[in-house]
Amino acid sequence: MGVVARLPPADDRQRLSQFTIHEEGTKAMSITTATINYTREDQRREEVPYGSPVYNSIMGFLIREARLLDHRDLKLWGALLAEDLEYKAPVRITRRVQQFDQEFGTMGHFDDDYNSMMVRITRLTTTTNAWSEDPASRVRRFVSNVTVWETDVPDEYEVSSYLLVTRNRAESKDYKQLSAERNDRLRMTRDGFKLARRSILLDQVVLNMPNFAIFL
Repeated sequence: MGVVARLPPADDRQRLSQFTIHEEGTKAMSITTATINYTREDQRREEVPYGSPVYNSIMGFLIREARLLDHRDLKLWGALLAEDLEYKAPVRITRRVQQFDQEFGTMGHFDDDYNSMMVRITRLTTTTNAWSEDPASRVRRFVSNVTVWETDVPDEYEVSSYLLVTRNRAESKDYKQLSAERNDRLRMTRDGFKLARRSILLDQVVLNMPNFAIFL
């Protein structure tokens, strides 16, 4: 099967990609999909130096967040979320090399706001019918390659990090793994940093997990 992509003009935030797919013995079929830039480079200003007080505070936030999630302290983790939260994990689509920067569309594994995340947390912590996590997964989140930028909004920072997740459940001998780049917007408040936006760009197109009942 051969694939040829034609891209019409559009802005940097969302573009329409049109693909003409040819299969032997069939007519050509055109598919139009939307692609979105989830990295938000246009909102990044001066890079915060490694080892500076702001950088160290944000690194500490990410490490504490990972520890809370690994230990299933989901209510405490929920307290780190801003009420205007956007939490997305778009589905990756395989592209030709010329369209490598257009691998993410509008479909998502996660597409949540603050209220829907609170519902997820409540179901996992207070109900007895969350069978996808009963027994609970044993998860480790490894955060690295953290870069921080100032933004045009005082006390708000764009943060990029790499995430490696290992997951084991019940008596399984094997680990399920996934890796991703996360692009966050962190906001300093009187109660500390709050997570206002998170875009999780997974490296896998097909996930090697039976469900996605964990947070990333």
